[in-house]
Amino acid sequence: MKISISKSWKEILDSEFNSEYFETLIKKIDFNYENKVCYPNKKNIFSAFNHCNFNDLKVVILGQDPYHGENQANGLAFSVSSNVKIPPSLKNILIEIRNDLNTNLRENGDLKDWSKQGVLLLNSVLTVEKSNPGSHSKLGWEKFTNQVIKLVSKKKSNLVFMLWGGYAKKKEKIIYDNQHLILKSGHPSPLSANRGFWFGNKHFSKCNNFLIKHKLKTIKW
Repeated sequence: MKISISKSWKEILDSEFNSEYFETLIKKIDFNYENKVCYPNKKNIFSAFNHCNFNDLKVVILGQDPYHGENQANGLAFSVSSNVKIPPSLKNILIEIRNDLNTNLRENGDLKDWSKQGVLLLNSVLTVEKSNPGSHSKLGWEKFTNQVIKLVSKKKSNLVFMLWGGYAKKKEKIIYDNQHLILKSGHPSPLSANRGFWFGNKHFSKCNNFLIKHKLKTIKW
């Protein structure tokens, strides 16, 4: 697989792409895509980076692995293509945005517009086998995405990290303390949200208030 990633990120991640572990990872990914149905489409595996220029980076939202249903995953954590029904977790995210910012409920689940404003929608695992959540979690993606988190937190200051659920919260320990805002809550999945661990976290207004404080352009959620 040829790695197609924007120039702004290639310079940051070049040493990872040239490492032995990453070469092994890509061989495993190629094998899986050749022998099974996997998501997202190969051309979209690095979409989180290609739609969010490193120089514009302001917010990091961490997911676990891509949606495993047909046509759902588009390479951005929590996002789906505009013609796809909005999954439950994303629906709860959009409801919280409406409640937090007193806006209309967004009906489009394609979050590319967030990416273009500087939001890195990063899954810890970038690929998945159809109908088999977590199936690629042992292939080596996390070593790569953990390095991404470490590098951006060292090279940038005043980022906003949104860590939703136990899995994402564990990443806090690898975030370099560089005046970042770390927002934590339950996961937006119905199981967590319906038990009171998601709604009312006000992460989106807290994020924008932090950006204003540091004279950065806010995100149009």
